[in-house]
Amino acid sequence: MIRRLLTIADDAAGANPLRINLVGLVVEAVLQGLGFVLLVPLLEAVLAGRPEAAWPWLVALTLLVLVYGLVRYRTQLAAYHAAIGLARALFTMLGDQIARLPLGWFDGSRVGALGRLTSKGVIDVMGIPAHLLRPVVTAFVTPLTVVLAMFWFDWRLALAALASAPFVALTYRWTQARVARADVAHDAAAAEAGGRVVEFAQNQVVLRAFGRAAAGAETLERALRDQRDASRRLLWVGLPGIVAFTLVVQAAFTAVLLLGTDLALGGEVDAAELVALLVLAVRFVEPLVVAADLGAALRMAGNAVGRMDALLSVRPLAEPAQSVALADASVALQQVSFGYGDTPVLRDVSFTVAPGTVTALVGASGSGKTTITRLVARFWDVDSGSVKVGGADVRDVRSEDLMARMAMVFQDVYLFDGTIIDNIRMGRPDASEDEVLAAARAARVDEIVARLPHGWESRVGEGGSSLSGGERQRVSIARALLKDAPIVLLDEATASLDPENEAAVLSGLRALASRRTVLVIAHRLATVVAADQIVVLDRGTVVEVGTHRELIGRGGRYAAFWAERSRAQGWRIAGKEA
Repeated sequence: MIRRLLTIADDAAGANPLRINLVGLVVEAVLQGLGFVLLVPLLEAVLAGRPEAAWPWLVALTLLVLVYGLVRYRTQLAAYHAAIGLARALFTMLGDQIARLPLGWFDGSRVGALGRLTSKGVIDVMGIPAHLLRPVVTAFVTPLTVVLAMFWFDWRLALAALASAPFVALTYRWTQARVARADVAHDAAAAEAGGRVVEFAQNQVVLRAFGRAAAGAETLERALRDQRDASRRLLWVGLPGIVAFTLVVQAAFTAVLLLGTDLALGGEVDAAELVALLVLAVRFVEPLVVAADLGAALRMAGNAVGRMDALLSVRPLAEPAQSVALADASVALQQVSFGYGDTPVLRDVSFTVAPGTVTALVGASGSGKTTITRLVARFWDVDSGSVKVGGADVRDVRSEDLMARMAMVFQDVYLFDGTIIDNIRMGRPDASEDEVLAAARAARVDEIVARLPHGWESRVGEGGSSLSGGERQRVSIARALLKDAPIVLLDEATASLDPENEAAVLSGLRALASRRTVLVIAHRLATVVAADQIVVLDRGTVVEVGTHRELIGRGGRYAAFWAERSRAQGWRIAGKEA
């Protein structure tokens, strides 16, 4: 655990305070062991009725205690400084790593685990230098110091104490191995329960609207029961190990006690020396018992370090040292194949979007339309083939340079819990107030603001929860307009909007598409007809490419799609006869 933590701290440029603290703790533990050793001649002199011989040892012990107190004070301060510095470095490292990870790494199962890791996990790791390193170091260094000193007084008792060390170590490792497996299941259950709590809270509107609040609670309760059961299993698995470790430690002390008693009865060790050595033996056992008591905390901290190390070891997408220059605002896919894990999504997809044109992606749900837009933005890397922007492979362009050339408006709009104006300004933080307001008016966000009590400073809530779906789309479009990027990736999500929001969103989309290269997932017939090029997808392959007129004339898949959409557009609910 300590070695792995030092590796993480090295990467965070924070290992130096941790190493300094570790060295200080070793010195502190040695001083503590020497203090116990000085008790032997001191007690021996007192018990033998020679108090005058005890004074030098008492003075030496007093001086040692003063030095020990000073070292402990310094190591305690160093421990807190190391813990705070480590937490700061970990939050920075985790944030940077999360920002670099491909979007495909994130799925629903990781949300709860990631939240747990970046909250409780960091606190657990902070506790290692702040609270756990001292007993861990003391548990190893102080008994070793005591055993080495016992060789000076009586080598037979020292060997008896030393002989127990392998049994203590093996029992401890066996206990930790048993508990580690159960702890993995416990942590997974806790992460699942945390995710279910958030899900239950966030989806109250949907659950109550469909009368499913009780069903939602059942799902949450099942996750909480699983967490409770995992906690019980962890307790029952760990209990035999704790008992076994305690028995081995006590057996080691008993062996030393029996040997010492035998030596005293045989006259090889006098009673005063035996009592003093048994006090030393107690000092040998005590740190081991303390370490056993801290087993749960050590295990949780060690597991947190392991999970953090696993997250930090996930390889982000490779970044070039320098970006290749982009010649224009074109987009091209050349024989692209891609899949999520073992599930293929795109197969040998090729098409080109000329600069300043609109290309509409058409196809059934699951045909790969959204995946294409995300590959263009390099949320993932292709399995084979290439995606090019401005004539350059996206893998040869740094992420920040690629993102600077693109504006994205997708179906799933997320707004941060800030003001409307702050959410729009994210498109270009250095934009002037006039530019932000101009983008907002072009997306007709000003109509939303006029209805809100605090105007532009109105907060949108977590995820934009205080706004409707159409209103969130307007803010997202305003954000993209403010960015003013030459390439627009657009999921034209207007089918579920009310007429007012649909008109506002379409107005914003027309402004966004003006004089830009647009790759749009088309839902509306008007968008398809107006596109310069239509790419028809079916089960991850391109089956047709052309203009609306050309594809209708071919009478193929697109013509069938067009006929079906045209019929659906005329569908209505029949009213009751009067």
